[in-house]
Amino acid sequence: MESEVGLDRLGDLALHIILSKLDPADTVRVSCVSKRLRLSTSEDSLWAQFCFQDLHLSTPQDHQGNPAPSFKAAYQLWREAFAMYPWVLVKRVKRCWDKLKKWLSNNFPEAETTLRRGASESDIQQLQRLLKVKLPLPTRLLYRFHDGQELTDKEHSATSLGSSLGIIGGYSFYHHLVNVYLLPISQVIVGTRGVIRQLGFSSRSKYIVVAASSARSEKLFFLNCTNGQLYVGTKNLPIDGEMIQCVPNALICSVHNLHGDRQQDAMLLWLEEHGRRLENGIVKVREEGNVRSISLFPVIPPLCSTAVTNGVQVRASAVFVPEFANLQDEAEKYMFAYSIHMSLLPEGCIINEMTFSSCQLNWRHWIIRANEAIVSDFKGEAVIGKFPLLHPGKDEFVYESCTPLSSSSGSVEGSFTFVPGRLAEPKGSPFEAQVARFPLQLPDYVF
Repeated sequence: MESEVGLDRLGDLALHIILSKLDPADTVRVSCVSKRLRLSTSEDSLWAQFCFQDLHLSTPQDHQGNPAPSFKAAYQLWREAFAMYPWVLVKRVKRCWDKLKKWLSNNFPEAETTLRRGASESDIQQLQRLLKVKLPLPTRLLYRFHDGQELTDKEHSATSLGSSLGIIGGYSFYHHLVNVYLLPISQVIVGTRGVIRQLGFSSRSKYIVVAASSARSEKLFFLNCTNGQLYVGTKNLPIDGEMIQCVPNALICSVHNLHGDRQQDAMLLWLEEHGRRLENGIVKVREEGNVRSISLFPVIPPLCSTAVTNGVQVRASAVFVPEFANLQDEAEKYMFAYSIHMSLLPEGCIINEMTFSSCQLNWRHWIIRANEAIVSDFKGEAVIGKFPLLHPGKDEFVYESCTPLSSSSGSVEGSFTFVPGRLAEPKGSPFEAQVARFPLQLPDYVF
């Protein structure tokens, strides 16, 4: 009784400060103590704080984005909508999506518009019934927030080669073009049934297709609903179902446990890592003509190297290409694509204190290592059949190529031979623009 009298004597501000230190569950318990505390714990400013802390909501709304009459009502609607899931996991999944959507909104808004509204529990149950699987809890929640991407509208078909709006992104080299998007539940069902039929998977298989390339080159990601691991198909997928895991096994835990506090399957870890790479600027949106897409070629060190020689700047990086991997071929087990960006700095080409307004590539020299052993030392004319002419401050010349590797780790370095002026009208002696070493590395997270 003395404690209750003491609280009644507190001013509203002091009481509000005390209540703001509680979590929502304790706040509900305190509301049962007295009429005044019931009124104080109903203040919407208090629930606005809870909504922001738990859900990062700045306006009262439900999980589908519909307006709610108050922050307290919004919080109750969220708890009711996800009552069957651990609340800690709900908050984590929302943070994952929030990070991705914030980056997309700021950098790639046209891709953000392709995210579908969240799936219902009945949608998820239908998938489980038709495919005879039980989705890991984190993946279920990911679908509850957004049911994949919708790329069927005309405005989402950026080129005749397919859509460029996959939120996972991709790469291209020669005639190989990949851009990965998240499948909605309806396409998961159709795609998984097609794989079971075409690849000869058992109808009791617990693999489902969750992501794929929307471009012309095929790349398929499979979630194992039993152990929660994510896999991507290799070159041998159509032959013997060969796949590579996409997330470290040691990180996956409690994928079906409703009562744990650290449920994480590969799908959630994969999207969280992708969000981190986007947020940290490791990968970015690339524009080619009027087509924008997320390029998986890293653009910052240590995965990307930069060297400047006589005003010629060369940036280089590589990405693992799992769909061309062949784990049964010891000589060419792994495939890597690499991207080269070359430009002439605004100061121009400077050689022995003489400045030239252009320079043109003539030769290339590559040294490729598997681990630390040199496996290729190659010199040749041009790059992909071209002799790029560089001018100060103009657009970069960019090209992509690929190389197989026997080991999961290696590197590439080399040089480009340029002549100041033009090949047809050289203004000075040739020089070598260095390509600093950049890694070829089978990553912990495969995208």
